[in-house]
Amino acid sequence: MVTIPPEQARLSEREPHRHRQMAESFGSDPARYDRARPRYPDAMVDAIVAASPGPDILDVGIGTGIAARQFQAAGCGVLGVDVDARMAEFARRSGIEVEVAAFEAWDPGGRAFDAVVSGQTWHWVDPVAGAAKAAQSLRPGGRLAVFWNVFQPSPEVSEAFSGVHRRVLPDSPRNPWAMSDPDGYTVLSDRAADGMRQVGAYGEPEQWRFGWERVYTRDEWLDQLPTGGDASQIPPAKLEELLAGVGAAIDAKGGRFTMRYTAVVITAARTDAL
Repeated sequence: MVTIPPEQARLSEREPHRHRQMAESFGSDPARYDRARPRYPDAMVDAIVAASPGPDILDVGIGTGIAARQFQAAGCGVLGVDVDARMAEFARRSGIEVEVAAFEAWDPGGRAFDAVVSGQTWHWVDPVAGAAKAAQSLRPGGRLAVFWNVFQPSPEVSEAFSGVHRRVLPDSPRNPWAMSDPDGYTVLSDRAADGMRQVGAYGEPEQWRFGWERVYTRDEWLDQLPTGGDASQIPPAKLEELLAGVGAAIDAKGGRFTMRYTAVVITAARTDAL
């Protein structure tokens, strides 16, 4: 999930695709990642499929196959690419073919796809090199669609979680819950759209939004918290303290709460010109 404070994300040295070590940390527990991470709204998957010229999908940063399985259920054939062999091996258990490579260096080998998709991953890809590689992999009229699930907690949930974060990690430069801008994810979406424009092989990028929500129990929320990239950068003792504090905050709310999400899609169709 993505909750990036705009004042931090604007700094070029914080561009996520420059931090490969964090990008490759998710495979430390792929079963947990697959179990705990949220899925995507069916309306989003259906919209991408409907806007693509056919059912052949390339999933960049396929991870454990969360989005890929949803596209398969919608009638698509999916090939995955992922930099992490551990994640790729987990996705293969679902019968998905996955190739291990950084997408910028991946060789399509003459293959062409109707859509290149990337869920919760495109910020780990160089936005210009990635858009260029996607264009090389798409049929004319094929669609690049990159998307994120963005937390939109209620003010009460945001304040409770933010308070735990401030107490446990007072020196951290990033408090993911201290969001003054509800559109903080525009840093990522603007970067993705600009990359598509710079390549010159796409029509004008569009932004699609799909709102949805999920009720979490205390245990479900604590299960997914360590699957975020930030968690890999927190000392284990501090992470345990953070989890305990968040768990207590959820207990104070009756042991469960509703998290609102917006699935944000940045998408453009490939033109004939390359």
